Amino acid sequence: MSHRIIQEDMEYICNAAYIPWDKLKGRTILITGGTGLIGSTVIRGLLLANIKKDLGLKIKVIVRSLERVKEVFDDSEAENECLSFICKDLDTPFEIDGDVDYIIHGASPTASAYFASHPVETIKAGIMGTLNLLDLAVKKKTEAFLFLSSMEIYGKITSEDILTEDKLGYIDPVVIRSCYPETKRMSESLTASYASEYGVRAMSIRLAQTFGPGVLYDDKRVFAMMARCAMKGEDIQLLTKGQSKHPYLYTAQAATAILTVLLRGEAGKSYNASNPDTYCSIAEMGEFVAERFGGGKISVTFAENGDVSKYPDTSFLNLSVDAITGLGWKPEGDLAYMYERMMEVMETGR
Repeated sequence: MSHRIIQEDMEYICNAAYIPWDKLKGRTILITGGTGLIGSTVIRGLLLANIKKDLGLKIKVIVRSLERVKEVFDDSEAENECLSFICKDLDTPFEIDGDVDYIIHGASPTASAYFASHPVETIKAGIMGTLNLLDLAVKKKTEAFLFLSSMEIYGKITSEDILTEDKLGYIDPVVIRSCYPETKRMSESLTASYASEYGVRAMSIRLAQTFGPGVLYDDKRVFAMMARCAMKGEDIQLLTKGQSKHPYLYTAQAATAILTVLLRGEAGKSYNASNPDTYCSIAEMGEFVAERFGGGKISVTFAENGDVSKYPDTSFLNLSVDAITGLGWKPEGDLAYMYERMMEVMETGR
């Protein structure tokens, strides 16, 4: 049985009145990246909505490992009759039996260390996966295709001006770590190109860094590291000066944003999804976690010789959410809410 907080989040997704659930009635949705944090949250929300709203929905999930499915989903979830898992490599063209009415493409590496050590694999998986799924969308005449992009596509922004979707910054393509945002940019271009040339209702959503219930205790990303330090009473050590500022997004809110754009978005467009109330620097977030969850007994320290090659340059990503709120979606909660719920599930498990 899922943790109480995860159940509450699924109810939250299911109760989002701005999502036009009727558009999913009797439809088949294909999801990649379904064993990741965001993908699994979307799937769980759809499973509950399928029951409560009698949607008659079929969910097909492309995964790399069926063993990973067993780690992420409990038996009652994985064996749901509307849910099926397909083990395929996205790097090569593939076939999917039956209808595919909607596609959510979320498969992507998420660890900075992986980008830096496996740039070729990062690029291949990103570009070829998106290309093959868009070809599938054309073949299946899908009603909508949604690519899950990242706020990292903005690159280096040196001012704190509000960033609408058309205000991109600089990315140095020969810096190895740039393989990730450059791949996201190319995938967004592919998505918009298929919308223009083939008439696919294809869109992208640029997600702020997302966390919440479901983040594993040993996750290497900075927000999880901070939570662990607070739980263990250890100082938070940052490998950079922590000057970059950007907003964050709660997992259930990411799911509602994804479904909103999938069902209401305009072909060829990209949409930011973030919670402006969470906009802060990495160092400020560390200070907040240390005080709020470490009881003021831990401090934020900075490594003098930290390896910064795994991290993007200092940048200020003050994302506008006007485009997505225009579709009816709205951000809610704050950093305290996000951390409280993530940490309770990290401590107790599912």
